[in-house]
Amino acid sequence: MKADLIVGIQWGDEGKGKIVDRLAQNYDAVARYQGGHNAGHTIVVDGKKIALHLIPSGVLNKSAVNIIGNGVVVSPEALIKEMKQFDDLKGRLFISEKAHMILSHHIAIDQAKERLRGAKAIGTTGRGIGPAYSSKVERSGHRIGELRDIERLSESLKEYFEINKPVLETLGVEIPSFGKIKEELKIYQESLLPYIADTTKMVWDLLRENKKVLLEGAQGTLLDIDHGTYPYVTSSNTISAGACSGLGLSPKDIGKIVGIAKAYCTRVGNGPFPTEDFGEDGKKLRDRGHEFGTTTGRERRCGWFDAVACRYACRLNGCDELSIMKLDVLDGFEKVKICVAYEIDGEISEDFVFDLSKVKPVYEEMDGWDRSEGVSKFENLPKNAQKYIKRIEELTGTKIGMISTSPDRKDTILL
Repeated sequence: MKADLIVGIQWGDEGKGKIVDRLAQNYDAVARYQGGHNAGHTIVVDGKKIALHLIPSGVLNKSAVNIIGNGVVVSPEALIKEMKQFDDLKGRLFISEKAHMILSHHIAIDQAKERLRGAKAIGTTGRGIGPAYSSKVERSGHRIGELRDIERLSESLKEYFEINKPVLETLGVEIPSFGKIKEELKIYQESLLPYIADTTKMVWDLLRENKKVLLEGAQGTLLDIDHGTYPYVTSSNTISAGACSGLGLSPKDIGKIVGIAKAYCTRVGNGPFPTEDFGEDGKKLRDRGHEFGTTTGRERRCGWFDAVACRYACRLNGCDELSIMKLDVLDGFEKVKICVAYEIDGEISEDFVFDLSKVKPVYEEMDGWDRSEGVSKFENLPKNAQKYIKRIEELTGTKIGMISTSPDRKDTILL
């Protein structure tokens, strides 16, 4: 058996949670492979909203195993808080012993550095993600499996603070006492120890036993540390290839890859965004789409669908198909736009480029529609909405397999 994969195609917030939740009803396990609690999925079931940040979106399937892989950076405090939403996680949630921890000093460093950047701030969530990944890469980080030995872990952290004292003091980061470190770690140990496991072997065993496994990432392709709009990106590989290193799989273990994109575009934080609309249309998209961050509550920047970026992301991820989310948000627009090319210094290009700050979008305008909300069959969509979907399919070179017409699980068109 091969593991299927869900990946965001834009700048995150595409609605992956709804798709994973829906698909998870047919899977034995759902595994998260990168990111931290800077990401968030909002799932709506029977009108009730459930916000997830670290726990995989398969948690609402009572029979599914949920795995937090080694590529995720885990804030023990945030995870414990999130786990309190559920009362039946034993035997259903597992955390990789190799996943690195986000500790309080990572958060303090993150926020201090962002303040120092001033006008050049990246627009991070300030959740300690970047510093935790930095610690991992420079080999000064700590894995969650180390919670099995509090004494040893406490000593190691004490040594870290002693070595880095000058840097931390310059940043204005408070160095905790040894007693406070041990006290904090003990709370984490008591709450999380039963869930820590060798998740790589677990996923291998699931696939060997022909169990159905679904892989999910956080954020989106254009925030990938290597292939996104650097430096305005996250600190991990958000693309499909990141699932291999983030869980301990080989490329041969990956089956179907489904890309998730909104019917328009949004972005949180700073960085170039060619199709951003600064007028009434952008405001209308934000209000109708309730475009506020699941994790931070920040307003999302809104604009029109970027087919150039979507085509690039589909190729990068090897998408077998696309799922288009929030089509209903475009209800009521007289005209809708799709970016079909970029203008750079007077030249027209259909290729995604390294520096999006120099880009002007070339738009194709289409007639709008109304009453797509809640539609569950393609033939029942307004004709102009059908044309819009087919045009996205043509421009991206990727077939569309699913369309969402409301936040609720049931309002989904399967093609």
